[in-house]
Amino acid sequence: MNNFEFNNPVKLIFGKGQIAKIAQEIPADANIMITYGGGSIKSNGIYDQVIAALANHKYIEFGGIEPNPKYETLMKAVEIAKQGGVNYLLAVGGGSIIDGTKFIALSMGYKGDSAWELMLNPELMETMNPIALAAILTLPATASEMNCGGVISRIETQEKFAFSHPGAYPQFSVLDPTACFSLPKKQVVNGLIDTFVHIMEQYITYPCNSSIQDRFSEGVLLTIVEAAPALYKDHSNYDTVANYMLAATMGLNGFSAMGVPQDWATHMIGHELTALHGLDHGLTLALVEPALLEVMRAEKGDKLVQYGARVWGITTGSKEEKVDAAIKKTAEFFESLGIVSSLKHYGVTEESIDRICKRFEERGSKLGENGTITHVEVRKILEKAY
Repeated sequence: MNNFEFNNPVKLIFGKGQIAKIAQEIPADANIMITYGGGSIKSNGIYDQVIAALANHKYIEFGGIEPNPKYETLMKAVEIAKQGGVNYLLAVGGGSIIDGTKFIALSMGYKGDSAWELMLNPELMETMNPIALAAILTLPATASEMNCGGVISRIETQEKFAFSHPGAYPQFSVLDPTACFSLPKKQVVNGLIDTFVHIMEQYITYPCNSSIQDRFSEGVLLTIVEAAPALYKDHSNYDTVANYMLAATMGLNGFSAMGVPQDWATHMIGHELTALHGLDHGLTLALVEPALLEVMRAEKGDKLVQYGARVWGITTGSKEEKVDAAIKKTAEFFESLGIVSSLKHYGVTEESIDRICKRFEERGSKLGENGTITHVEVRKILEKAY
């Protein structure tokens, strides 16, 4: 097991009716901005619960944060927050809303011409002192409610980048499974895939005697695999949704990452597909992951065999046959959620592949747990997924 340091300060408040508790968690003298997306929280009752809980607090609202939150939109929120003297942010929504709210919190103190520089310069990002934020989760997927990272897109440049900052952890996050009952099936599918691949990025690397983390990761994967068929048909059963919701949070809150190597190439490639084609994040992961596992099978073989045995029950055959079966099971799992395993099917062109590979080449990217995924391997992965 590798050396590591671990800290996660987020307080989770889990269960039905827990939104009311935000009144106790947010300081009485806070000047709050409530952030949310397209307005679904106003039709499913979540908004009314938030407003009732904040009856004795001072707040303003900012709606319209998009899936794959846009820099341009978030900067409008920053200006409004500054003008209103906001010192506390409350994100109500899924990972995109929470990611965007983290960026707002970080950008409030930026003095330069373009806060996009924060996305391009990690050292500059480190100098920021974000204002306080909290979250009410309505869409399980990204675990942004219990981590300090996020992903932001920019329309002007068709770019999508990730960021992190130790001050961007929510002070608390409320997880009420009933908030997920009204979600469209497509969003549930994306959330299941996102959670699954989050774990795969931290688990399917190479063995490093990390028994606890391996078992933890396998437990999350098994929970998702077991819950997915029921959720795909109907996501109004409280216990099923509760287990899925917690699994999504545990998928990227640092627990699985302790002392283990990590990959994240699938996500980096997926971000480019979203930036250029607007594809849902979860969809891009489902399209890229099986292809990446195939291209990188030599480096990931031992963990693929372990994964195949412990998650899918694959115990017979040669090592190569077990690896084949594990990759096949992964692809079939995504297909069981309605995914067509073809970039071409979703409008990705050969020209797009060329453009993506050129971007990685220009950045000098060396992705993966071993730093061996260059633009050359990215091309092989995208061509296999095509």
